[in-house]
Amino acid sequence: MSQILVKIKAYFYLVEFLVTIAFIIVLMYLFPKHNHKIRQKWAAFQLKFLGIKIEEVGEIDPDTQLFMINHQSLLDIVILEYLHTKNIAWVAKKEIEKLPFFGHIIKAPKMISVNREDKAGLIKLIKDVDDRLSQGRPIAIFPEGTRSCGKKMLPFKSGAKVVANKFDLKVQPVVIIGSKDRLDSVKLKATSGVIKVIYLPAFKASKDSDWFKDVELKMNEVFVKGSL
Repeated sequence: MSQILVKIKAYFYLVEFLVTIAFIIVLMYLFPKHNHKIRQKWAAFQLKFLGIKIEEVGEIDPDTQLFMINHQSLLDIVILEYLHTKNIAWVAKKEIEKLPFFGHIIKAPKMISVNREDKAGLIKLIKDVDDRLSQGRPIAIFPEGTRSCGKKMLPFKSGAKVVANKFDLKVQPVVIIGSKDRLDSVKLKATSGVIKVIYLPAFKASKDSDWFKDVELKMNEVFVKGSL
C-alpha cells in the first residue's frame, strides 16, 4: 500500500474514531448499566473497520485485579476492551478528562483520571482504585505513563506499584506487539494486519519483593523478542 493511501486510511479511521466516540458517550449516559457492553461492541467494530486480527498468546486470568499493559497506540485500549468480559476501569491522564465533550469518555463510564502534576494525585488514585475494586472492576494501567515510539518500552512510573502493594492486588502483565504498526495517529499511518497480545502469568503483589522491577524487565524482554 502506498504511503498516500496509508495516510488517507489513517485520516478516515481517526475521523470515524472521533465520531463513534461521540456516539458511545451519548449511549453510555443514556444506558449507564450497559456501558461496558456498549464499549465492547464499539471496540469490536473498530477492529473490524481497520481490518485488525488479534493473535493471543496465553490467556487472561479472570481473577486479575490490575492489568499492566505497554502502550504504543490508541488501539491498545480498544484491544483490551474487546477481549475482556469485565467492566475495566482505565487509569488515564487528567488532560483527557479535561477535553471539551470528549473528556466524557472518562466520566461517563467512571474511569480513573490522574493529575500527575498534583501531589494529591496519588491519594486520589488510591481512593478511586479502592472504589472501582469494590464494584468488582479490574483496573488497567499503562505503567509507562504515555505512548512509546513502538520500538522500545519507556521506563515504568510507580503508580501501578503503589496501588498493587496498597491493596495486595493480583497483577497480570500484558504485552501488546504491533499496534503501533497498525495505527500511528501521530504519523497518520494505518494498515490492516495482526496484533499480538501476550498474557504473562498473573501473580499476587507483595511489598516484600522486587516484583515491579522484575515485571518491567520481563515485559521489556518479551516485547523485544516478540518485535523481532
